[in-house]
Amino acid sequence: MEIRWLLRKLDLMNKIFLLLLFTTFNLVSQTYLTRTGSTEFKASVDAFEPIKASNNSTTVILKTNSGNLAAQLFITAFKFKVALMQEHFNENYMDTNEYPKAIFIGNLNNFNLSKISEVKQYSLSGKLMIRGIEKEISTIANVNLDDEKIIISTTFSVSPQDFNIKIPYAVRKKIANKINISLKYELTEKK
Repeated sequence: MEIRWLLRKLDLMNKIFLLLLFTTFNLVSQTYLTRTGSTEFKASVDAFEPIKASNNSTTVILKTNSGNLAAQLFITAFKFKVALMQEHFNENYMDTNEYPKAIFIGNLNNFNLSKISEVKQYSLSGKLMIRGIEKEISTIANVNLDDEKIIISTTFSVSPQDFNIKIPYAVRKKIANKINISLKYELTEKK
């Protein structure tokens, strides 16, 4: 019963993402997007082998009139230095066969494109869904314009427990309690 509810919820989040991606809220809204956004994470404790990966195929859309932002990535697109680590990540921790995507739907609060002349900080808040579980995220994002691109970068932390990720006792001391996530998106105007 709980799995069916989660699958329905995932379908709803995908529908919302697609709606944001393919519709225009109104005629004065500009849409900026990328399909090559960078998402990285570090989950290691300093004394042990680095557990980190990067994903350079995050799809992100931003509506400039509202600051609404949606991002989606395929978990299997994370690349690790060690292939075995990548295999364990996908099969044992993230269950990518059942939960292939991570989705973020949120807002750059009080976003105003016309007021960006240099790096400006905005509060970014929304819901991150991983493994069918939603978590509220609130952080500060740096936003600037560069050659007609909107560049958004931020960092935040989550816990494996936030998304019911079980860490085996044998490796528990090697994996950090907080996973540091870094994002960098270069969005161009959709014409």
